[in-house]
Amino acid sequence: MRVSIGEIATVFAQRRVEFQARKAKANGMRGKNASYTYADAGVDIAAGNALVRAIGPLVKATARAGATSELGGFGGFFDPKAAGYSDPLLVAANDGVGTKLKLAIDHNRHDTVGIDLVAMCVNDLIVQGAEPLFFLDYFATGKLETGIAERVIAGIAEGCKQANCALIGGETAEMPGMYGAGDYDLAGFCVGAVERGEQLTGERAAPGDVLLGLTSSGVHSNGYSLVRRLADDLGWRLDRPALFDQECLLIDALLEPTRIYVASLLPLIREGEINALAHITGGGLLENVPRILPSGAHARIDAGLWSQPRLMAFLQAQGGIEPEEMARTFNCGVGMVLSVAEDRVEAVTARLREAGETVVTVGSIVSGERGCTVQGGQGIWGARGDWKATHLA
Repeated sequence: MRVSIGEIATVFAQRRVEFQARKAKANGMRGKNASYTYADAGVDIAAGNALVRAIGPLVKATARAGATSELGGFGGFFDPKAAGYSDPLLVAANDGVGTKLKLAIDHNRHDTVGIDLVAMCVNDLIVQGAEPLFFLDYFATGKLETGIAERVIAGIAEGCKQANCALIGGETAEMPGMYGAGDYDLAGFCVGAVERGEQLTGERAAPGDVLLGLTSSGVHSNGYSLVRRLADDLGWRLDRPALFDQECLLIDALLEPTRIYVASLLPLIREGEINALAHITGGGLLENVPRILPSGAHARIDAGLWSQPRLMAFLQAQGGIEPEEMARTFNCGVGMVLSVAEDRVEAVTARLREAGETVVTVGSIVSGERGCTVQGGQGIWGARGDWKATHLA
């Protein structure tokens, strides 16, 4: 059964009206011997329960083998054997959305931050060779607002469907006094599995491997403290078409949800075609790629091998950001880096393109001290001359 966000919002709005009526009545009757309730303190238990009931269909839509789809218990069950595993290693990850969330709140864009939340967790699992199995979220706010929680959780459910990951539970916390009006925070927790011996640890990456990049969908979920600082200092009109894309509002370009790479990468991982994977998050290319390298291996990335996305060029030009700073702050158009044996590059590239990915060669692994060097020539990323940035792990 499909339930629209509008239908869920209607139920939630009704509970909010009932809550406010009860609160007003209680306040009018209170004397020195009055009996206080949790509602008097600003916590609406009935509305919270209504939200749980309303999102039930969203949760059921994420069901997969091994998972139950019922909410309301103290925990969620998952059966790895029912999911097809015989001797699995469990891999866990948790993350948030960062200050991208503040940008979304300020501009009433709540529908896709849930996808960001899921993406940040499941992309961290896939780089270790693990299939995401189940997800739980934590939504905290000062006051549950009509429609907002549902829109956020609908985004979480959509992210789980993209990753074939079951949403088996979560927590909605209403905490008056902890958050400003309209503010909320998100955290996500995900568990995946990989058969013992098939996990990716980076030990297989070696000098001679080619580094392939899967393009990002935008800024993803890192670097937004700088994005917001630029927007404030330079007075960006976020509700106007972007200078680099007149068909898209700037706010929508900045809030494009993080791409989820699970479906395209998992088959290749299971076939042993990928030696190592790096999710490009905080720290950018410069600091994330070394995390997957063994001792004696150094990644060399040539920024001239792919086109800088127009959004990244806009951010760099607006902030006068040096290329070295770009390499350690933003994904620069590459959301995932793969280490692949040279003789398998053509086959892997073809498979990924068939799966809908845009694939670019970004560099290679050479012998040297464990770390990464990102470099470019004059004009690359707006540079006035040759440049190079190195990070040693």
